[in-house]
Amino acid sequence: MKKTELLTWEQAVSVFRENPDNRDAVFACYYDDPLRDAAERYTNSAEWKELSTYLPSRPGKMLDLGAGRGISSYAFAKLGWDVTALEPDPSDIIGNKAIQQLASQTNLSLSIIDECGEYLPCADERFDVVHGRAVLHHAKDLNLFCMEAARVLRPGGLLIAIREHVISKQQDREVFLKEHPLHHMYGGENAFTRDDYRSAIVNAGLQIETELNPWASEINLHPDTFESFQSRLKQQLRVPQAIPVPRKLLSLFGCFYRKPGRLYSFFARKKDIH
Repeated sequence: MKKTELLTWEQAVSVFRENPDNRDAVFACYYDDPLRDAAERYTNSAEWKELSTYLPSRPGKMLDLGAGRGISSYAFAKLGWDVTALEPDPSDIIGNKAIQQLASQTNLSLSIIDECGEYLPCADERFDVVHGRAVLHHAKDLNLFCMEAARVLRPGGLLIAIREHVISKQQDREVFLKEHPLHHMYGGENAFTRDDYRSAIVNAGLQIETELNPWASEINLHPDTFESFQSRLKQQLRVPQAIPVPRKLLSLFGCFYRKPGRLYSFFARKKDIH
């Protein structure tokens, strides 16, 4: 039997966008056009508002790893950050050409680097924040990826790695990949264990300050909010909607959620030796 030829990432996303059944998912992933509207919607999302609470009060230099269409880069730039977007895909739909168009349309200053996270063409200790939204799980070498991120962070700087796919054991990876709506088209998805992420981050010389499980924050719950997620969960468990579920309790339950590919987020600080 002839092996199915895989698509490029751009082709896979294009096919995904063209299917009317994927309309909600396309919207949730910010793959919809106009790109400027999608970027602005992200800046108004519960996810971004939650993420913003972890940022330094004073904007500085920020590196956006695997920036994709530039959604996060746009949000940081609007807050006054000096943004460098790292994106190796040249696509004008989901790659660095899309970021260029977004910067041009919005008059925001976004520097763009065509490279992968394992090989950052950046000086040591250049950035105050290194950010990646659903990026680490794509790393070909997770340890090298985190070491490079740590290298370009200034002492006291913050690594933000959000919405990373987690598996409990290696056998779960195939379960996750089989269910992923895009992997069968382009073959580029992946997932690591929670310990894999933690070890790579810590071994790079960073100290994990905050770790968010799948239900602990709207960063991981997107496109749900806490309210919509709780409502859906109550329906599934046949719990009356009037019964409140405290966020802390929901977060506690999230520690026991084991679905392959569940989302975790990590915030880690580079040690300040001065």
